[in-house]
Amino acid sequence: MKKSTAIIIISGLVVILAAVAYFAFRQNRDMQEMVEQMEFEKEQLQEEYEDLAIQFDGYQGLDIKNDSLQDLLSREQQRVQDLLEELRVTRATNARRIAELKKELATVREVMVQYVHQIDSLNRTNEKLTRENQQLTRQFHEASTQAQQLQEEKSQLTEVVKRASMLEINNFTVTPLNKRDRKTRVVSQIEKFQFDYTIAKNITCDPGIKTIYLRVVNPNGDLLNEERGYTFFFESADIACSAFQEFEYAGEEINGTMYVNLPSEAVQGFYNADFFVDGNMIGSFPFEIRK
Repeated sequence: MKKSTAIIIISGLVVILAAVAYFAFRQNRDMQEMVEQMEFEKEQLQEEYEDLAIQFDGYQGLDIKNDSLQDLLSREQQRVQDLLEELRVTRATNARRIAELKKELATVREVMVQYVHQIDSLNRTNEKLTRENQQLTRQFHEASTQAQQLQEEKSQLTEVVKRASMLEINNFTVTPLNKRDRKTRVVSQIEKFQFDYTIAKNITCDPGIKTIYLRVVNPNGDLLNEERGYTFFFESADIACSAFQEFEYAGEEINGTMYVNLPSEAVQGFYNADFFVDGNMIGSFPFEIRK
């Protein structure tokens, strides 16, 4: 009885050890497969970041005639590089940080789409102005050599005087307002924009009653309030504006406020506000509306 009992006990232990070994093997194999899957997902995410960095490099090669937008684009490009470097040194098993980096990637992609819309909007405006300039150039070359020389000398002198007397806007701010004219951060509640600005001091500018025109373009490239039919003369053509107002200028710094109503619900993304006085663009400012 004692010998058979010992055999039974030993057999039971062998079975238990075999089961433990089997489950340990299965657990180790499952863990290895999980780590390999996480490594694969990290590699895919890294490739997506690298592709996004290449896209930003491509947009940096464009001739973007807007310093503020160029700076915003450069900052987002640096942000992608920083996140990519962080991803490279992050362990694949750090699931929480990998998930956060995936969300960051989605956010940066959304911002890049908004920048692309803004760049397209600026390019369309530049193309229109370029066509107008080309037409003026063809008319200019039809004149005689003597008239051309006189015109060039006159243009050079006019440009010097014009630049010295041009007004300039600084201290620009935009405030989204709801239907009660109160500041709001909720996109769906925005009814109008309040634009506050300062026209800098310029004693060389002719004093008197002047009109300031404002063009506000949304992320889709649409001009706000265009249906009202407000127009002004700029570079040999009548172009539409969002709002205008008169002011008296005496050479000193002057503050002003303009309002632009939204015809429908606000669009998230980057807008652009351009100010014009005396046929000159005296300020151009991008601003972002987001949740």
